[in-house]
Amino acid sequence: MPRFVIQEHYATGHHFDLRLEHDGVLVSWAVPKGMPEDTKKNRLAVRVDDHALSHLDLEDETLVEGVPGAKRKSIWDRGTYEAEEFGKEMVIARFSGRRLDGRYAIFRAGKNWLVHKMGPAGTQQARDEEDG
Repeated sequence: MPRFVIQEHYATGHHFDLRLEHDGVLVSWAVPKGMPEDTKKNRLAVRVDDHALSHLDLEDETLVEGVPGAKRKSIWDRGTYEAEEFGKEMVIARFSGRRLDGRYAIFRAGKNWLVHKMGPAGTQQARDEEDG
């Protein structure tokens, strides 16, 4: 199964980086307030450049000094995910990590993206939502 990592990143502003392994790279978003815990609230996600798979293990490092965004990173969570949809405008996936466990949609909303928690993974509520 493809892997994911969420890194807590202390750059010009504190945020989280969501990275999904897909087609040999890590498709990435900066999520300023972290992944949503409430199914009624979306969180902003800003699409950033794809990263190398080596970023799956990158943590507690000060990267190149003087390079914007190159500050301390730590791994907030990691695990695997199962994509129900992985397109240019939307990703729907079931995440299974130490902290993140559930169904999420990451979708384009104008220039940026939003992250929406759809429900816990494997619960009857999640299956009912799927069935409509």
